[in-house]
Amino acid sequence: MSSMNEPALRSIDDLRKLTPARVALGRAGASLPTGALLDFTLDHARARDAVHAAFDAKGLIASLGTLACESVAVASRVGDRRDYLKRPDLGRRLDQASLDRLTARHNGPCDVVIVIGDGLSPTAVHAHAIELLRRLLSGLAADGISVGCIVVATGARVALGDEIGALLKARFVVMLIGERPGLSAPDSLGAYLTFAPEIGRTDAARNCVSNIHREGLTYDEAAHKIGWLVREGLRRNVTGVALKDESGEGSATAARITPQEAVP
Repeated sequence: MSSMNEPALRSIDDLRKLTPARVALGRAGASLPTGALLDFTLDHARARDAVHAAFDAKGLIASLGTLACESVAVASRVGDRRDYLKRPDLGRRLDQASLDRLTARHNGPCDVVIVIGDGLSPTAVHAHAIELLRRLLSGLAADGISVGCIVVATGARVALGDEIGALLKARFVVMLIGERPGLSAPDSLGAYLTFAPEIGRTDAARNCVSNIHREGLTYDEAAHKIGWLVREGLRRNVTGVALKDESGEGSATAARITPQEAVP
């Protein structure tokens, strides 16, 4: 006789409700059912489209104007999207025109510079960056943290923020960038945070708030996490492996914050 306290057996359908992963798809002979195959093909196409989507830097700068933000456009050394995908190193350094543009600016030191980069999913940046920034700027202002100009970077890899932050004399750089698209999330935005940015910073010196999209971390949750890491990073003079996220302690909505992981 089974015990009254014995947990009920769970079915594979219960697992499917908990994850967007492709489990228990069934089969038709030796292949996938037609519906599952078509779903996979569609998601794969969306991910590829996200990688190759055009980056509307001018549109982003116009949107930043509605937030009363000073902004500047820059570009990395990549020549086109093909170069970007083949030569990650070129996406980590500014081209000469952008270097001259930032060098000529007479900005005083600031606490934080925010960089918006296309990364591996311009689609994610267009979908989420402005609304996340709206909440993040409000929180940083409430904490008395000064934000310099916002830089919109084309052909950007995460480390491009190090050179930008150093040129603009920022103590801290926040890079908002499109993450590598997945089959369940082609429009996931990531935030990479680095204290004392300078060329040559290693990945261990960064923190990451990832999976910012409609089915992942909300704008409010992400802004809270990023704001906490900025505030504590500035107070402790560290980021990366030396800074553990504790913003979600006691909260059921703790985000996945890790040192630099799967950097675009």
